[in-house]
Amino acid sequence: MSLNTRILTLASMLTLIAALASWLAYRELSRDIMERWGQEVAEIQVRYDSARLLQSLEREIGLARQMADSLAIQQWADNPDDPALQATAIRQMESFRNNFRDNTYFVALRKNLHYYFNNADNEFDGDQFRYQLDPAKAEDAWFFRLIEEGRDFHLNVNPDTELGVTKLWIDVLIRGNGRDVLGMVGTGLDLDAFLRDIVDVGKDGITTLFVDFNGAIQLYRDRNYIDFASIIKPEGQKNTIDLLFEAEDDKQKMLGMLQMLKNRGGEEGAIASSFVTIDGRRHLAGVAYLPAIGWFEITLLDLDTLIPPSFFWPLVAVFLITLLLTLVLFHGLVRRWVLKPVVALEQAVNQIREGNFALHELPKPDNEIGQLSAHFEDMASTLRSSTENLQEQVSQRTDELHRLARVDALTGLGNRRALDEALATELERARRQNSGFGILWLDVDQFKAINDERGHQTGDAILCDVAHWLKACLRPYDIAGRWGGDEFVVLLSPCDLQTLEHTAQRIRVNIESQGKALGLPVSVSIGGHLAGAHENLDDLLKQADQALYQAKQNGRNQVRISSEQSSTCA
Repeated sequence: MSLNTRILTLASMLTLIAALASWLAYRELSRDIMERWGQEVAEIQVRYDSARLLQSLEREIGLARQMADSLAIQQWADNPDDPALQATAIRQMESFRNNFRDNTYFVALRKNLHYYFNNADNEFDGDQFRYQLDPAKAEDAWFFRLIEEGRDFHLNVNPDTELGVTKLWIDVLIRGNGRDVLGMVGTGLDLDAFLRDIVDVGKDGITTLFVDFNGAIQLYRDRNYIDFASIIKPEGQKNTIDLLFEAEDDKQKMLGMLQMLKNRGGEEGAIASSFVTIDGRRHLAGVAYLPAIGWFEITLLDLDTLIPPSFFWPLVAVFLITLLLTLVLFHGLVRRWVLKPVVALEQAVNQIREGNFALHELPKPDNEIGQLSAHFEDMASTLRSSTENLQEQVSQRTDELHRLARVDALTGLGNRRALDEALATELERARRQNSGFGILWLDVDQFKAINDERGHQTGDAILCDVAHWLKACLRPYDIAGRWGGDEFVVLLSPCDLQTLEHTAQRIRVNIESQGKALGLPVSVSIGGHLAGAHENLDDLLKQADQALYQAKQNGRNQVRISSEQSSTCA
């Protein structure tokens, strides 16, 4: 492929890569902008929706509190069988009815459990007593539960089966002079109208709902999700906010935001937000706590609906067109200033690529291309030297790793791998020359007890000392190594029985005396074996190990040679 074709291909690839990068950048930037904007909108919308709800409720709540504080109603609630007090109280109740938004009120008395009600049509004028509350009826449980809890104020969405209405009820306790509960008063707001005016904001992509302190849904555009009569339902049977989410992570996010706002105790302006998925679409959820009514306001924003991704497409198109024109201009300049002069270097580049550093001198015109050719020759020379040096370093490092793989890190002696190789080599030599060699197997006496009493650091130090004292007793060409733990192996070659015994005894005595000089109870038990030319590795190691076992069985700090001509020394 020619250099010209390559540059054209490169330009095409760059265009595609730039287009892909632009698309990814567009997605990330647009998402970031949408998320930032969404968080701002969510906070504004949460505050707006909260203010609309509170504005609608605060006046009604205030009137209900005034009604509960009415002296006429309090006196009647304390003496419900007094006709005069009842007549006065009903006139008072009717005056409040005319002031409530829905021209509706209710009064429930604790002493006789009578429930009084009148609506906007004044349908029950003169007959405000509607029914008697019954503790055994589930539909009347709200009254007794609120009395039991002693909460002065409560909001509840509940259907009244006796009256055949479903309302957002505002419940306020009537208290006497002694603060004892005499009953309950309040008003009801038409649920459908309230949902239409307050909850259903009428804008695509924005969903508003309200939940109580425990997360039960109180106001939502879909009535099927509303948890009617939350006050009398046990936890676990309520329609809570987590019903809107399918993913467990989203449920935990929402419940976590509610808990966080609870912990902040209704801090002014506190808002929590997070991204959740509803019906397969990503929403930004904003949550605020309304301490005045004990509810949470939740706003769900579908950012893809509020700001469609296509909103940013013109910007992307402008960017891509500009990029394409820039790449075309770049290619033309490269062809004119670089492409033709660089062809002269192609052969040299291919030669270097094949690993041949013996370059012929390149032409060096008096311009930038000439400088490039000179730099290329310098680079090739440097690369050749670096390659040779690298190969030499790799060889040295390989040798060093080979050596380190056969050295015990603690004692500096050969490790088991080194001993295995030395024994295999010596066995080959013995068979070839029909000769023998000696093996000594050492074990530090009571080493476990030393470790337990003095600690592993002292034990490691003793192993290092034993290795040093052991090496001092050997000939320069003898081989000593750490077999593992507190066991050492010595390979003596050339060796006869007398050399084997004397060397073993010298090692034992030297280690014992050195240990005493340091105030350490260090001694070794030694098993030896004089190997013949025709023994295999397993047999000779077994002979040495059995001799070591006999030395330990006979009281330790002894030498035992596996031979009929051996002697036991202590």
